[in-house]
Amino acid sequence: MPGLNAEFIPPARPVIGEAEIEAAVRVLRSGRVVQGPEVAAFEEEFGELVAGRHCVAVNSGTSALQLTLMALGFGPGDEIIVPSFSFAASANSIRLVGAEPVFVDIEPGSFCLAPEAVAAAVTPRTVAIMPVHLYGHPAAMDKIMAIAEKHGLAVVEDAAQAHGASLNGHPVGAFGTAGCFSFYPTKNMHALEGGMVTTADADLARTLRLLRNQGMEQRYANEVVGANMRMTDVAAAIGRVQLRQLGDWTEQRRANAKVLDSKITAMVTPPVADNVRHVYHQYTVRVTDGDRDAAQQRLTELGIGNAVYYPTPIHRLKPYLTAEGKPGDWDLPETERAAAEVVSLPVHPSLSAEDLDRIAEGANAAGGAR
Repeated sequence: MPGLNAEFIPPARPVIGEAEIEAAVRVLRSGRVVQGPEVAAFEEEFGELVAGRHCVAVNSGTSALQLTLMALGFGPGDEIIVPSFSFAASANSIRLVGAEPVFVDIEPGSFCLAPEAVAAAVTPRTVAIMPVHLYGHPAAMDKIMAIAEKHGLAVVEDAAQAHGASLNGHPVGAFGTAGCFSFYPTKNMHALEGGMVTTADADLARTLRLLRNQGMEQRYANEVVGANMRMTDVAAAIGRVQLRQLGDWTEQRRANAKVLDSKITAMVTPPVADNVRHVYHQYTVRVTDGDRDAAQQRLTELGIGNAVYYPTPIHRLKPYLTAEGKPGDWDLPETERAAAEVVSLPVHPSLSAEDLDRIAEGANAAGGAR
């Protein structure tokens, strides 16, 4: 195994190549820099990834979630079912429209919403389910959609980490009422920053376009109270370049994950459900034999980047505590276990065969660390 002075392998490595730079410069020189032709082209091209759905580009993945909930008319008094094992933006978007997140547990394998927990959490105040396709593994959308249809609920997919993932050959972002993607620099593809809402509902798409642009379709003809959540043409141009490379990058991530699966023995490698195309935004293992913090320290000493997503479930974060400063009365054992055990290892397309060997050897050396 390489010594402690080996070159550091970063946990993520955003790609900003000459093609992205040239695209950005081209737009800057054009003078059309905000929600112009590049945004329109990006929306059309992204539609091919989500079964031809309408696509509405915005300035971040969080904005995509918030605007979708606004467009659907959700607000005070409404409940939206969401996992606590996710980035805070999932629940934040619910609170930002005045609705309340109802936290339910996850499946231990996929780290995504457990359908039986979703079914048990539906109340007369429930208006929507927000499954999160965490780490690039699709949630059990067939079962979740059945629950939603039974109770007449909207489904807003948080697909921020799952560009190109699919279940039974059907792409994420094309199951529910709407899908929301992020183009943050560490995602499988990026636009420096940005987001996208996908929907089969043309009326919903129009409402989203109004809401992102101060309520206007025609300049100064405001139809509703909206916000400024537009995507720039610079971001869209970069996103278009990235989108063309997404397929190859995804296959490299999947190949890298396969190598790690075959070599890591001292940590629990990520299982993949049947008929799922996992796109490995993160390669997330569990440390079950040893101390997770000690394992992370050992990995870092060996020059292997790593991170925990997410060490604190959302229901334990300060904004979601009760007035007494305590977590609510949530029954989330798998969420708590995952938060205590998970660590994500590098899986990005820039890794070499030597890097993969080092990551696997380091994981095996750190797996039992105490």
